[in-house]
Amino acid sequence: MVRRIYKEYPEGSGRESIARRLYNEGVKTPADVAGKKNASNKWNDSTIKLILTNPHYVGDLVQGRTTTVSVTSKKRKNQDKDDMYIIENTHEPIISRDMFEAVQNLMKQRKKFITAPKLHLFTNILSCADCGKGMWYRSNRPSGYICCNYARHGKKACSAHTIKEEHLKETILYDIRKLVQEIDKEQYLKELEAKSKKSKKDIQQKMDKFNKQIEMLKTRKKKFINMLADEKITHDEYLEMVEDNNQELAQLSEKKNEMLSILESETVMDNIDKLKQELLQFLDFDELTQNFSSPD
Repeated sequence: MVRRIYKEYPEGSGRESIARRLYNEGVKTPADVAGKKNASNKWNDSTIKLILTNPHYVGDLVQGRTTTVSVTSKKRKNQDKDDMYIIENTHEPIISRDMFEAVQNLMKQRKKFITAPKLHLFTNILSCADCGKGMWYRSNRPSGYICCNYARHGKKACSAHTIKEEHLKETILYDIRKLVQEIDKEQYLKELEAKSKKSKKDIQQKMDKFNKQIEMLKTRKKKFINMLADEKITHDEYLEMVEDNNQELAQLSEKKNEMLSILESETVMDNIDKLKQELLQFLDFDELTQNFSSPD
């Protein structure tokens, strides 16, 4: 399999093409052969890349190809070649050194011509109904999406499930317009206003309660001083009582500050006119865009 992969790649096959053929032929993956837990039966581009860049196949012993991110993490990262330990010609090679170097150079050349995929309207949103994987945009389909499982591995993994982007737009716009017609905009705003009032009222009641408790604790501290002056308590007892009182006072002050922060964030009532305009603008549209779900 290693010799085959090294033969097919220079002949013009891409890593994904090689992976797709091996999967469709039923060839076991390295993880499957090794008996790893939850090993997949699907070959991937990353697996082919690891094989094409592994110096073990030319007879070299390589250690330290990866290292842990930190002593407290099990995650690993790839090492630079200068940080690896390489001992050449320690075992019989599977691939000649000339072929290995030729493949490395070819991979560098092909990398220059790879362009980043463009983001489309439903990128990272659509999922295949059968396998659950994401749908990829393909301009040659025409202007449509296909199942990424099918794109990577072929018919054995899933069906194409091709769907045009324009058809999706029309369907979603129709559904949203139908929903908008059923929305009572004024009633929605009234309910929102009522909820905002209730929320503010509840917060204010809690604030009043905290303020009373804080004043009570401050008054209690004065009583401790009088009790100490009248020698009703010892100095050590006084210090202990004051410390407990201060801790309780600090906790209440922290809760009060939390309520103040929440109260400041409750700006629905103050900006209700602005909210009305935003809602009406949001509900009045005739086109889907990538910013449709988050109007400014």
